[in-house]
Amino acid sequence: MSLLSSVHGPADLKRLPASRLPQLAQEIREFLIDSVTRTGGHLGPNLGVVELTIALHRVFDSPNDRILWDTGHQAYVHKLLTGRQDFSRLRSKGGLSGYPSRAESEHDVIENSHASTVLGYADGIAKAHQLQGRADRQTVAVIGDGALTGGLAWEALNNIAEAQDRPLVIVVNDNERSYAKTIGGLANHLATLRTTQGYERFLAWGKEALQRTPVVGQPIFEALHGAKKGFKDSFAPQGMFEDLGLKYVGPIDGHDIAAVESALRRARGFGGPVIVHCLTVKGRGYRPAELDEADRFHAVGAMDPYTCLPISPAGGTSWTSVFGDELLELGGRRKDIVAITAAMLQPVGLAPFSKAYPERTFDVGIAEQHAVASAAGLATAGLHPVVAVYATFLNRAFDQVLMDVALHRLGVTFVLDRAGVTGNDGASHNGMWDMSILQVVPRLRLAAPRDADQLRAQLREAVEVAGAPTVVRFPKGEVGPVVPAIEQVGGVDVLQRTTVPGRTGQDILLVSVGTMATACLDAAALLTADGFATTVVDPRWVKPVDPALPRLAAQHRLVVTVEDNGRTGGVGAAIAQALRDADVDTPLRDLGLAQEFLAHASRGEIMEEAGLTGTGIAAETAVFAKHLLPTRGVNEPRAS
Repeated sequence: MSLLSSVHGPADLKRLPASRLPQLAQEIREFLIDSVTRTGGHLGPNLGVVELTIALHRVFDSPNDRILWDTGHQAYVHKLLTGRQDFSRLRSKGGLSGYPSRAESEHDVIENSHASTVLGYADGIAKAHQLQGRADRQTVAVIGDGALTGGLAWEALNNIAEAQDRPLVIVVNDNERSYAKTIGGLANHLATLRTTQGYERFLAWGKEALQRTPVVGQPIFEALHGAKKGFKDSFAPQGMFEDLGLKYVGPIDGHDIAAVESALRRARGFGGPVIVHCLTVKGRGYRPAELDEADRFHAVGAMDPYTCLPISPAGGTSWTSVFGDELLELGGRRKDIVAITAAMLQPVGLAPFSKAYPERTFDVGIAEQHAVASAAGLATAGLHPVVAVYATFLNRAFDQVLMDVALHRLGVTFVLDRAGVTGNDGASHNGMWDMSILQVVPRLRLAAPRDADQLRAQLREAVEVAGAPTVVRFPKGEVGPVVPAIEQVGGVDVLQRTTVPGRTGQDILLVSVGTMATACLDAAALLTADGFATTVVDPRWVKPVDPALPRLAAQHRLVVTVEDNGRTGGVGAAIAQALRDADVDTPLRDLGLAQEFLAHASRGEIMEEAGLTGTGIAAETAVFAKHLLPTRGVNEPRAS
């Protein structure tokens, strides 16, 4: 029986002798490499926190003590040590989430995968424990993998430092190799002194005694304090944290379980906020990951663990690569175009542009608000910024889009990758909010390309807009076939018109948003077979609503909008408003995603459950049509 299989929870882990822990760490790494390469997932970050996670669960008493993770993709080892060792369906429907999940375990406190939030949560939880007199509960926040680049983390640190009597342990998982390792007894001794209450009382007494000494007391104290601080800083980079008023322990070798346990025990006993700084290696123990300079196998697809080749052959061209290639082309023609991203240079396709134009590429870290505010500054100075982020992460910068870009009528283009349903990463990563949230922004223009040709064309159109924000959104995955238009009405592409033998006029107007085009064309064929003459159109730019859409709606007996966005306040709602404003009373029904947090599953599974397939769209539309159309008179087009 393996050691790992004998660990069903933290209590089992605590019973293991320290001498067995290296073997457990090795088994965990072997498990992760074997399992995650089968399913895909966040491999590198979790290989880097094996010993750190073991130490956390040996020192603290989860779930009574609250251990919080930021970002949550580094919590796989935490799952293993809290009784979840079936990774066979990781990130798949019915399997384990790739992030902490309160539905899975009482050991998972927050389901955060939007980074830099954990310190705010921890501050609130620690305050609640203090107010409730729960001195028996510890609060531990693990932050790393770039999350400290987010401003929200520093806002929280500023507040955490305010209460020196409120216990809170902040574990900084530093896998960026920024600092050299500190080894030997002196560093350990200094860390012990800094978290000893007697030492703090001595400093307070010394400060008071010296400051009472006439003339020379204050200068002597300041000199000694400065010397002490300088001496400590020469061994460990704690100055920034201590300047905030936070006690600092480290740097600690995050792969030395005994050292991490020792540091955590000292921090736990201090009685106030403490930073424990652990140096770890992303991808530790898996040579291919350690040698991968790009991202240490941060996230991998299903692959052979020995050759690192994909298990399934590479598919077609991705949306992301189409955007990246087109932006590179535009960058060569226009020197005013600059690119900005928030810690996702490669995932959003900016690597080619960055390689060609490094001086015009800005990665601001996990700081979406700053990315947009900085873009506003660049645009104010005469450049045209292209801000490329995942759709779900633009939510965090809404105020800047509204008040810093749109209010000032600035030409900034936002490119939203992973728009619509992304699936496997769960509720926090589905990009199903953008077309609703952005509807309220004055003058903003929003494009939803249906294919690669349209993505290229609409990106070119977007960067030509100088006096307002523009948005181009597209999904995760491979681009489908080109869907040609048969004609154009105003700015609206007509993709298909079907007729029913022996009848005139059009029954149903299907308004397809972005990549819903193929499914809508499939639905049109089924509806036509069911006796409904159907027109399929793609508005291309879904905000503002093209004036041609109300005119087209007036020529049909039913309008159905289809979008991979939440139904509340989405494109369908905007078109309904446009029809009312134009005094067009053609009934409208909107199909989209339920306004819910959708559990992790594949994109296809979620779309099928939502009825956003050809058959699902046809079935829903037929129900609407059969209910509404017989009561509306003869099947003739209305005057426009």
